[in-house]
Amino acid sequence: MGLAQPSSPTATDIQGLFDRIAPVYDSLNERLSFGLHRVWKRMAVRWSGAAPGHTTLDLCCGSGDLALMLARAVGSTGTVYGLDFSAELLGVAAKRWSKICPPGLEHPTQLPNQIHWVRGDALALPFEDSSIDAATMGYGLRNLTDIPQGLAELRRVLKSGASAAILDFHRPQGGLAQQFQRWYLDTLVVPTAQSMGLSDEYAYIGPSVERFPTGPEQVELAHQAGFARAIHYPIAGGLMGVLVVGCHDRV
Repeated sequence: MGLAQPSSPTATDIQGLFDRIAPVYDSLNERLSFGLHRVWKRMAVRWSGAAPGHTTLDLCCGSGDLALMLARAVGSTGTVYGLDFSAELLGVAAKRWSKICPPGLEHPTQLPNQIHWVRGDALALPFEDSSIDAATMGYGLRNLTDIPQGLAELRRVLKSGASAAILDFHRPQGGLAQQFQRWYLDTLVVPTAQSMGLSDEYAYIGPSVERFPTGPEQVELAHQAGFARAIHYPIAGGLMGVLVVGCHDRV
C-alpha cells in the first residue's frame, strides 16, 4: 500500500497498531460506542443485501463482528470470507467463531460450515472478478492508504447487481455535531485508551477522521471507482455514516 498523503501513517504502521490492540479491540469498541456499534453493524449487513445462499465478504474484518452477522444472514447454504491484514485480529475472530461452531462438533444448522478467515490486502483482494454477492466493511475504509484503489478493488470483486455497505466515522458538517465529535474523541476515546495503556495507538483516530472524505466526497469516489450507484447515510446524529454502493440499480 502507498501513502495516502505525506503525513499519513503507512500501511505497516496501521497493521502494527491493530496487531497491538487486538486483545482489547472488542472491549474498547463496546465501551467507546456504549454497545451501539452492534446496531450500526446490523444496519450495514442489512444494507449490503446479504441473503441466504450468498457468497459474502467482510473487508477489514477485525475481530469478526460483521462476518459473524453475515454468517447469520447467508445461512447454511452461504459462504462468508473475512479479510484483514492483521494476523492478531484474525486470530481473535477465528476463536470467536470456534466458540459458536466448535471444530468436530455439530454446529447450528442455520449457519455456514465455516467462515474463511483470510489474511490479505484490501487494495489487492485475493478474489476473482465478479465473485461476491454482498460485502461489508466496518471502520476500515478510513484506514486504507489508498481509498480510491480500495473502492476499485471492491467494485472488481462484486457481481453485477451486488451491493456493499461501508460503516465508518462521519465527518459532520454542522457546528454542534463537529463540536460533539471533538468532545467525544478528546473526552471519551483518548482517556479510555489511556486507561488501557493504548494512548499512542488511539491518538491516530482524530487525525484520521479529519483526513477522511465527507459523505458527498465518498459518493463521488465511489462513482469514480465504477459503482453505478452510491448513497451515503449519516447515522448516530451524523457522527457515523454508512456508504452503500452498488454495481446496478439494487442499492
